Amino acid sequence: MAQFFFNTFRHIDWLLFSASILLVASGLVTMNVFNEPNIFFQKQLLWLIIGIIAFFIASISRVSFLKHTTIIVAFFITSVFLFILLFFIEPIQGARSWLSFGPILFQPVDPSKIVLIILLSKYFSRRHIEIANIRHILVSGAYALVFFLLILIQPDFGSAIIIFLIWLGMVLVSGISKKHLALIFIAGIIAFSGLWQFGFEPYQKERVLSFLHPLADIEGAGYNARQSKIAVGSGEIFGKGIGYGTQSRLKFLPEYQTDFIFAAFAEEWGFAGTVSLFVLFSIVIWRILAAAMSGASNFEMFFGIGVAIYLMSHFTIHIGINIGLLPVTGTPLPFLSYGGSHLITEFTALGILMGMRRYSRPAHRNVAEQEIIGV
Repeated sequence: MAQFFFNTFRHIDWLLFSASILLVASGLVTMNVFNEPNIFFQKQLLWLIIGIIAFFIASISRVSFLKHTTIIVAFFITSVFLFILLFFIEPIQGARSWLSFGPILFQPVDPSKIVLIILLSKYFSRRHIEIANIRHILVSGAYALVFFLLILIQPDFGSAIIIFLIWLGMVLVSGISKKHLALIFIAGIIAFSGLWQFGFEPYQKERVLSFLHPLADIEGAGYNARQSKIAVGSGEIFGKGIGYGTQSRLKFLPEYQTDFIFAAFAEEWGFAGTVSLFVLFSIVIWRILAAAMSGASNFEMFFGIGVAIYLMSHFTIHIGINIGLLPVTGTPLPFLSYGGSHLITEFTALGILMGMRRYSRPAHRNVAEQEIIGV
């Protein structure tokens, strides 16, 4: 049995898998309340099991079909789900982000990030030689813009920023010129100005203003950011100990199991624990990029880089929010924050990447030539 398992999953990067599981375990320990039943802990264990199953199924599937099939169908279906959220779903906590299947809530925005990564990977891998043509930047930007606007209107400002960063990061590694880069930044500034005037909700503007002036309204818009900074700082070197985080356990820190789990973790584990968290996440990114660089073709390389950008964007924004460097946007921390949609999506993405390792090899000339042909 052990030999069968080893032969079936010999292509798995066990260092990557182990680091991911340790990150999830860190989140589970942080969100658990040891002296009473905890629904978040129990459900997250279930999501972890489902995520691991998705990981291994994806790792043994013939994922090579992704670069040969019409991914635009998945893009269209995902767009329809996001559209349905806006007009047929009642808001939960002020946002139309969840589809309800009985007791289960599902966020289509999470798989949409992976769909966009696959779509852009296929697009750029077949046009990498002529990528300097700004037309391809505009076309790829149009794909990302559809998701960006549908998610922003929900409103889910944090996920919309992640969509933008995935597109921007993949465009940059595809070989964009400096002139086009400057044009993108100018367009971004203009777009942000327009969003500030016509797109942002009042509470989103309050979050930005509270970031610029965090002490101006510590009992209102700046309350969450202030409590988060207090939690991080109070952890000091070795933390208060598991289960002894007063900011989270006494409910001073809101949403400590999701949006502010890093602050809750830092309070209990301190600077030493935070360093270990960064090390584990660095291992995950390192192994993802290593798998990307050994991909059979540019498609696998772009996909791996896209997954790394996706996770690093979430990680950077979440921690930036928790230590008061960025406005509060409700962005989960990969593998640690409570939530089935993002956890299953993350493990599925890693599983797809492991599936690509089954046929990883230096790209042959005929493979590269085939990728230049249109989608």
